[in-house]
Amino acid sequence: MGSARLYAAVAVGSFRRYATYRVATAAGVFTNTVFGLILVYTYLALWDERPHLGGYDQSQAVTYVWLGQALFATLAIQGGGFETDLIERVRTGDVAVDLYRPADLQAWWLAVDVGRAVFQLAGRGVIPFVFGALFFPTALPRDPALWSAFLVAVALAMVVSYGIRFLVALSGFWLLDGTGALQALMVTGMFCSGMALPLNAFPQPLGDIVAALPWAALLQMPADVLMGVVDPWSAFAFQAAWAVVLLAVGRLVQRAATRRVVVQGG
Repeated sequence: MGSARLYAAVAVGSFRRYATYRVATAAGVFTNTVFGLILVYTYLALWDERPHLGGYDQSQAVTYVWLGQALFATLAIQGGGFETDLIERVRTGDVAVDLYRPADLQAWWLAVDVGRAVFQLAGRGVIPFVFGALFFPTALPRDPALWSAFLVAVALAMVVSYGIRFLVALSGFWLLDGTGALQALMVTGMFCSGMALPLNAFPQPLGDIVAALPWAALLQMPADVLMGVVDPWSAFAFQAAWAVVLLAVGRLVQRAATRRVVVQGG
């Protein structure tokens, strides 16, 4: 019970920390809206040529764009979350202090990232999404159950995103510089999550391969759940399975990293 209160307090503190960056948040809202407009008109031209690309109609493709802009910062699809701080703490040796805290390293940073993600969704994601829904034809459901399922899918996507980035951050224990790992995260995040193009529009067999990777749980699954393209329970199962796998691997890597710190005298 005490641990739950601790991690809740960490999440709330992280939310408040990001809430202080009002100018950066406003700039992010503007940026996401502009990129959304660019992508929407690109998608409209593409779907004019291929009306049922990826099994989407034009309104579904537009909906997908604005969901991507709403979830881009929320899920730190190209990074920009806790992982940069953790890599820097590993580089400087300050992570030794984290390991001496009466809290689990993985759970601590998960709480930090949840607070960040919730703020980014509310502070940066909602306005571009509402703008897109008001000015473009979208395929948004009227069934409250689908909206509830969508929020569950987003919550699971947060955990999967964290699991991916926690492993990237832990690579700093073995790499002298985490820049390469962070750049790889940026590239894979943009390509494999479907931010540039829905995964179901990829040519085969590439589409099936990418759709089986954990990045598919970030944007593709929540979008398809909201638009009623997939059964919510099958999407939840896919996301939950990857969340469990990534957290379990992260736990194993964390143990190996901790032993490395101890052996080196950190």
